[in-house]
Amino acid sequence: MAGVSSDTIRSEVSKLKGELPDSIIRELQGSLLRVGKERAIMREQLEEIIKNARQAYTNAMVEPGEAVGTVAAQSIGEPGTQMTLRTFHYAGVAELNVTLGLPRIIEIIDARKTPSAPLMTIFLKEKFGKSKEKAREFAQKIELTTVEDVALQTETDLINIMFVITLNRSRLQRRGLTPTKVASSIKDTFKIDVGVDGYKLRMKPSTATLSELRRLATKVRILPLHGIKGITRVVVKMEKDEYVVYTEGSNLAEVLAMPEVDRARTMTNNIREIGEVLGIEAARNSIINEAVKTLEEQGLEVDLRHMMLAADMMTTSGEVRQVGRHGISGEKASVLARASFEITTKHLVDACVHGERDRLNGIIENVIAGQPIPLGTGSVELVMRREREGGSK
Repeated sequence: MAGVSSDTIRSEVSKLKGELPDSIIRELQGSLLRVGKERAIMREQLEEIIKNARQAYTNAMVEPGEAVGTVAAQSIGEPGTQMTLRTFHYAGVAELNVTLGLPRIIEIIDARKTPSAPLMTIFLKEKFGKSKEKAREFAQKIELTTVEDVALQTETDLINIMFVITLNRSRLQRRGLTPTKVASSIKDTFKIDVGVDGYKLRMKPSTATLSELRRLATKVRILPLHGIKGITRVVVKMEKDEYVVYTEGSNLAEVLAMPEVDRARTMTNNIREIGEVLGIEAARNSIINEAVKTLEEQGLEVDLRHMMLAADMMTTSGEVRQVGRHGISGEKASVLARASFEITTKHLVDACVHGERDRLNGIIENVIAGQPIPLGTGSVELVMRREREGGSK
């Protein structure tokens, strides 16, 4: 007997649109089409498969009243007890360190303004990514170079009230600089005369005092000559069939503005920076990806949906908030819920001063009051009318 055609399979599966997610529909259709090429699928079999897929999805859905927050917290927290506390080298890049394990998870959940080890992975457009020389040129262009980076030694001449810098020839050449260019940058920034004698630069402060000399010396040392602010080190590495640039430090906005960069794949581990540059949805995806990646590196498996729920709670207000007293937990409507988390007395005193009311709508406040919590069977108010005598209702 001949089975159903490919068009029939597509037509029947497309009827599930709206009932099942698009990804499941695509996967189901792809599997059926593959099987259909190998052997005939009868219409009854197709209907049975679609019915079972619909039922399996319904069974997997969260039931009303399910404590999804508690389950997510336990599912993330329990594997967290097995995570290491050490900071490892970044996989394959020995020159750069990155925070992994429990410290990284804490950074993500606390929504730290800057991670302890900010890192960028910069993918280049094809003509730059395929050429080692062009990738290195780009890396040199973005690496922040200060006067101190190209100086062999610096000294303050207290007798003549003068600051003297001896430049390192090889460092200058490697970064495409000359003593004249360095002197010009210092002169333009501080509006002072700079004497160039070979690889020695001499400069006097505008006011000939020791305090002014020390101040000038400090400012000149950290003066940026070229590169992008925040990117302190770069490493170029061959991956698959292209060169990728890894950076210590992060500046997503300026890097994405560069014409050599592949904007679609370039990323940073600074979640707040992603939120500022690309928006809150990108920050949400970053929270999920960073947390899952950190757990997987430790060999731990946590269902993606738990991380999605945590990320949704952290970003639902339109900005990235931490899961803590300065974020989600500290912004709960219930006074008792806030007081039960941290700094109990302060919350209770503030609530008394402002005359706040607690409607006892949540979980924690009902536990404190000794009442049924609005979860599971407690989330339903059931009223039953008993039958009267004589059988009438």
